[in-house]
Amino acid sequence: MKNLKITTTLVLFFLAGVASQITAQQLTGREIIDKVYNRPTGDDQTSNLTMTLINKSGDERVRKIKQFTKDFGDVEKSIMFFTAPADVKNTSFMNWTYDDPDKSDDQWIYLPALKKIKRISSDSKSDYFMGSDFTYDDLGDRKLDDDTHTLLRSETIDGVDYYVVQSIPKDEDYMYSKTITWIRKDNFIGLKKEFYDEDGELLKILKIKKFEKISGFWIITHSEMENVQKNHRTSMKLDNVKINTGIPSSKFTERMMMRGI
Repeated sequence: MKNLKITTTLVLFFLAGVASQITAQQLTGREIIDKVYNRPTGDDQTSNLTMTLINKSGDERVRKIKQFTKDFGDVEKSIMFFTAPADVKNTSFMNWTYDDPDKSDDQWIYLPALKKIKRISSDSKSDYFMGSDFTYDDLGDRKLDDDTHTLLRSETIDGVDYYVVQSIPKDEDYMYSKTITWIRKDNFIGLKKEFYDEDGELLKILKIKKFEKISGFWIITHSEMENVQKNHRTSMKLDNVKINTGIPSSKFTERMMMRGI
């Protein structure tokens, strides 16, 4: 009887393991990316951002930014204010991302020298933001069904298990022909993303250098985008991150863009 119990226990453990593997294998590329896009990060977030532009000679330009983000349910709004150096101080940028899959992001930039707020048109989304390696489109949120997502394979790197997912845009005129993302299986953070240009050549690589748990949420605190064709990099480092502080809705307006922090 004792041997029977041991055998039964082993069989149950085996079946549980098989069931777990089958469940993992059943995740499609779309389901994996959905988990990446909808990873909880709190209702609102305030942080200081240091943006460092690094050219092929290793020369650096550092920009300091204060940024705010708030989820309103059907729309997520973010705003950033440049505080240094002097040549970009008081420049501000605002992005509204809608849950409606048929509604594109709204984006605005305020240029203090012109004392004018400019709305970013759809034709300008491929332009690079403030000399960085991020386009205006990169700063928004990609809609899940704007791309066809395919799980290419699983990989284990330095003891960490990843999904590798290819995403091909349904719009043939989109600036990237495809992206490939390495996504951690344990927390669904995309640790690396390759961007390919319209000719199918590797253009940029986004790497997540650091993420940490803040107020119970996994927050990416250091990322770097490298343009391999131009040999130029942009580092983004967050500090003093605060979550769920109750940022007022009035923070995300054109009036506030002109007024500043």
